[in-house]
Amino acid sequence: MSLISDPLSAGFFTNALIGGVLATWICAIAGTWVVVRGMAFLGEAIAHGMLPGVALASLAGWSPLLGAGLSALVMAAGIGWLGRRTRISQDTSIGIAFVIMLSLGVIIVSRSKSFATDLTAILFGDVLAMTSGEIRVLAVALALTVALAAVLARPLQALALDEALARTLGMRPRLASFALTLMVTLAVVASYRAVGSLLVVALLVAPPATASLWSRSIVETTIWAGIIGSASVVLGMYLSWYAATAAGASIATVAGAIFLICAPTVPAVRAMRHSHSPTPTPSAPIGA
Repeated sequence: MSLISDPLSAGFFTNALIGGVLATWICAIAGTWVVVRGMAFLGEAIAHGMLPGVALASLAGWSPLLGAGLSALVMAAGIGWLGRRTRISQDTSIGIAFVIMLSLGVIIVSRSKSFATDLTAILFGDVLAMTSGEIRVLAVALALTVALAAVLARPLQALALDEALARTLGMRPRLASFALTLMVTLAVVASYRAVGSLLVVALLVAPPATASLWSRSIVETTIWAGIIGSASVVLGMYLSWYAATAAGASIATVAGAIFLICAPTVPAVRAMRHSHSPTPTPSAPIGA
């Protein structure tokens, strides 16, 4: 039992666990829709697009979280604007915004001579430095994500099935698409402290992708993604503690490893479900 209890005696370890679990539930909600729509690139682009805002905030002495949020919102608005004003695809809009924001971030960082430590924290995270204030921010972000997902559940489902059908049904697919971008932005900004901008996509994609292997509904996928992500945080934190590895990278590695372990079980699970499903009885002929 000491293997479990010893790390918990350190306050920073407990804060990291709580913050990491909150972050992974935010990513589970947003990431489920990312996986359903096949938009993993969106999460990666926004994660890297935070760099200029975080860099400017750090150099100005402001909260890096504030800078990350503002930068990510600018990028999300830019993706939406490009999608509305041009005829290019959403992937192309994301790619253009990604290149612009990342380039600006590199330029800002290159102009500073004392930014190496901060840049490392941005890229790879520092979950062990999680504070009570940041945990409260994560709790608020989780509440906002749940509310946004609940309000826009039907438009997002229609958008995932068929954008033209969603437009015909008056579901406002552009609004739903922008809402998804906002959810991903919220997830990335809230979670980058835990695993860093380079690894946040692992929490955003790997647990929902694993859950989607077995789940048959959006709600089921989201719940299982949260459970798998939480397990990744706990296992990754303990791995980091005893193996002296980077905490954020350990969490991301465990999340990816769970997917690789579970993926080969899909045929067996489907066969089991098929064998347990009731066999339809033929209906009697009309007039019998």
